[in-house]
Amino acid sequence: MPCPFLFEQDGMATAPTEIKVTVEIAAEHGLTADEFARVKQILGREPNITELGIFSVMWSEHCSYKSSKVHLKRLPTRGKLVVQGPGENAGVVDIGDGLVAAFKIESHNHPSYVEPFQGATTGVGGILRDIFTMGARPVAILDSLRFGEIRSGEWRVASQKQKTTELDAAANRRILDGVIRGVGNYGNCFGVPTVGGEVCFEPCYSQNPLVNALALGIAKKEEIFLAKAKGIGNPVIYAGAKTGRDGIHGASLLASAEFTEESQQKRPNVQVGDPFVEKLLLEACLEAMHTGAVVAIQDMGAAGLTCSTMEMASRGGTGIEIDLAKVPQRETGMTPYEIMLSESQERMLLVAEKGREREVLDVFKKWGLDAVVVGTVTEGGIAKVLNHGQVAAEIPAHPLAEEGPVYRRPIAQPPVRHETPADWFVFAPEGTNLTENFLRLLASPAIASKRWITEQYDTSVRTNTLAGPGASDAAVIRIKESEKNGVMKALALATDGNGRWCQLNPRVGAMHAVAEAARNVAASGARPIAATNCLNFGSPEKPQVMWQFSEAIDGLTVACNELGTPITGGNVSFYNETLGKSIYPTPVIGMLGILDDASRVLKIAFREEGDVILLLEGAISSTGGAACCAPTRCCA
Repeated sequence: MPCPFLFEQDGMATAPTEIKVTVEIAAEHGLTADEFARVKQILGREPNITELGIFSVMWSEHCSYKSSKVHLKRLPTRGKLVVQGPGENAGVVDIGDGLVAAFKIESHNHPSYVEPFQGATTGVGGILRDIFTMGARPVAILDSLRFGEIRSGEWRVASQKQKTTELDAAANRRILDGVIRGVGNYGNCFGVPTVGGEVCFEPCYSQNPLVNALALGIAKKEEIFLAKAKGIGNPVIYAGAKTGRDGIHGASLLASAEFTEESQQKRPNVQVGDPFVEKLLLEACLEAMHTGAVVAIQDMGAAGLTCSTMEMASRGGTGIEIDLAKVPQRETGMTPYEIMLSESQERMLLVAEKGREREVLDVFKKWGLDAVVVGTVTEGGIAKVLNHGQVAAEIPAHPLAEEGPVYRRPIAQPPVRHETPADWFVFAPEGTNLTENFLRLLASPAIASKRWITEQYDTSVRTNTLAGPGASDAAVIRIKESEKNGVMKALALATDGNGRWCQLNPRVGAMHAVAEAARNVAASGARPIAATNCLNFGSPEKPQVMWQFSEAIDGLTVACNELGTPITGGNVSFYNETLGKSIYPTPVIGMLGILDDASRVLKIAFREEGDVILLLEGAISSTGGAACCAPTRCCA
């Protein structure tokens, strides 16, 4: 179904600026009547259609965190090694020797259901841009993926029986194939190794896969860049790929709403990525930053040009003025509405020092990329958008970016579930031959080897991978820049989560996610120092979902405080449900650790005959949430 607020003109979907904005049109943009009233109050008048579009994406759940802010404040975000916590493009921690690590995990769940390949590939591209926007060179990618069952049959999961039809299984296999190809395609072409992660299968993800991507980058501490527009009169530069009509309302109406029977028709809302252009953009951005002429930089990710302009102005306490006629465009007849809301990939917005813009433009020209001065930093806090000199939008930047709606959603604990005889497992008598059962268990997708997946990833490009998929419980990357007296440091990373445990007990399940990620990092020989999170939940409008979310936040807080691993950033993904049915609450943790001597990395494989095998028991054994096949890591 095409977006109802776009109109046909000369065979193209356009949004006339003269259309009268009503409460009904605001609702089609995802704004409630109260939110629409707040828009009019901020502006002191009725918005035009372009301004309405800007407010709708900035105040969407995906961009504004309006349902999660009140809970996220409880997370521990500070620590002696934290250089930059939540609020910027990525978290940054000090790893010593004048170096810092920038890392973050984010979701691209909804686009990956609608268009699996492009959804996954642009998810990886987006998180890579978040890293090099901070001035860090990306050195590793990890993922955390969840799909519905890829075989038909009846499954007993979390004490319930569920049926997967062959039609559902075929659809899940199609999504799985597209996502894996998308993740591999972008990392392989971009030239950064995909070194680890996890792949899980559960019926609840059947029509709502989870595609969470993590990236890690390294920079010198004094070379970190922030997204704050500063310096009145400084030029604003658009750089990278041209703007098209792909991805319009990808953040607000696709990622901020549940799936319906019409969701497959939302393919125009999914962005299209080009890893080769992004590789050029990476090199050009880092080189431009090294000139000293760049004051601030922001990735055009969710909400595209809207988010980058409005957030940079708000963070810097300034205004901004841009002219859309100067924006490089790959399609003709684009309206201000479409240009501002397009989420075309591989684009950046920079603020340069006045008088030195030519240095920045020349760098991008050298790399064969568009780079154009499209505006200036202004005083007064107003974001003014022109189109051929005519005002298309005029909005106070700070109220738009920082004073949007914040909800304390109702919370209600689900009814306590009581066990019945149907929940009990019947154990085989002692002496029974369980070989056949054991082989069937090993063949289940949740437990079987994921080598066929990791073989599609380049895991060793850049030659810094010390432990890739299957080698250790965590991925390990050596840091060549840290070498002293022949000794180099290494960083270990792991992504972990268990939706089934969180379904049974979200607080304890979240604590387990932190503990498992930390154990995996420690098992590689590294010391866990910081974490990033990706919180995947159902609709925040459901009190039971918000109870799950609140409980999970408390679990993460307790575990991270105990382990001394502050959360430096992350992502919240709500509305992960289809036809009213939610996924399991699935908080995913990315854990970062430091190994002072890269030569001392620990791996899984037995080394020598005669070595002693020890079993350390520190807790009561578990059956993986009362199910026969708990999720396993993709490096198994």
